[in-house]
Amino acid sequence: MSDRIEILGISGWGHHGVLAEERREGQEFSVDVALGVDTRDAARTDDLALTVDYGEVAQRVHALIVGEAFDLIETLAERIADAVLAFDGLVSVEVAVHKPSAPIPVPFDDVIVRIRRERA
Repeated sequence: MSDRIEILGISGWGHHGVLAEERREGQEFSVDVALGVDTRDAARTDDLALTVDYGEVAQRVHALIVGEAFDLIETLAERIADAVLAFDGLVSVEVAVHKPSAPIPVPFDDVIVRIRRERA
């Protein structure tokens, strides 16, 4: 599958992390998703029903960012992948969870967990 729809920088205030301060105070998270979908039928017919509504995908991802807190951003990435793959027509999803304010005691730009999952 070479067709992809990408949504970059879905952001929200989440409370994910293993430290008590992260859970209490929260921090900004950002998520990128790449949706593996065959867009040919939708392109030929100009019909949204034949592709994935990326607005709905973004809303579902945002709800997970700001919703239930997880210790690991690996868990957040997995939950996002599961939720996104529930959309009809998707073959695969790639998820990147960014945690630029992770409590690391040295200078750094970002922490990113990237996963790829395919429909079973």
